[in-house]
Amino acid sequence: MVKLQPPDPVKFFAAILWADLTALQRALLLLQERLGPLDYVSVDYRFDVTHYYEPEMGPNLYRRLISFLHLQLPDKLAEYKLLTTALEMCLARDGNRLVNVDIGYLDDNKIVLASCKRAGQKIYLTDGIWADLIARYKQGKYQPMEWGFLDFKDGRYDDDLLKMRALYLEQLRQWRQLGRSQGERCASEGNTDRTQS
Repeated sequence: MVKLQPPDPVKFFAAILWADLTALQRALLLLQERLGPLDYVSVDYRFDVTHYYEPEMGPNLYRRLISFLHLQLPDKLAEYKLLTTALEMCLARDGNRLVNVDIGYLDDNKIVLASCKRAGQKIYLTDGIWADLIARYKQGKYQPMEWGFLDFKDGRYDDDLLKMRALYLEQLRQWRQLGRSQGERCASEGNTDRTQS
């Protein structure tokens, strides 16, 4: 008989594209209200790999990476993408976005971003949201897939992603230890249902 395996929790992060500092600050506050406190904030990187967003968002764009403290199950991805899309529209001016929030998660061996656009490699989730595997961990770093964003492929975020991964691995270790401790206590009390502990 096949035994179903529940997933480990993952670390959600966001890559925020911005030109307006006030809009960025408002976005950060709203994200923390909805997804909880941050445990990592990168420096601001010049976004200079494409001019695609300039007609809508203007020139002199920057990208900032953040990660969220609390681990979540990966099936939250579509929900969080819908939330960040609504946040972008809330902060828009005259129908133009002031921030673009790419939400995704990482675990010990991959990075997955949410997307509202279909493509051959993406896997459909729900409500118009796809999952896009953009990198796999190999040889000490996240190796980008050929279809990944250019700024993720050129290595500028490698150190940030490894720092997030280190935070994740420690949090996962603690989560697993807590799970074992709860399971042992439940067993000693004659109750093996962890949801009641």
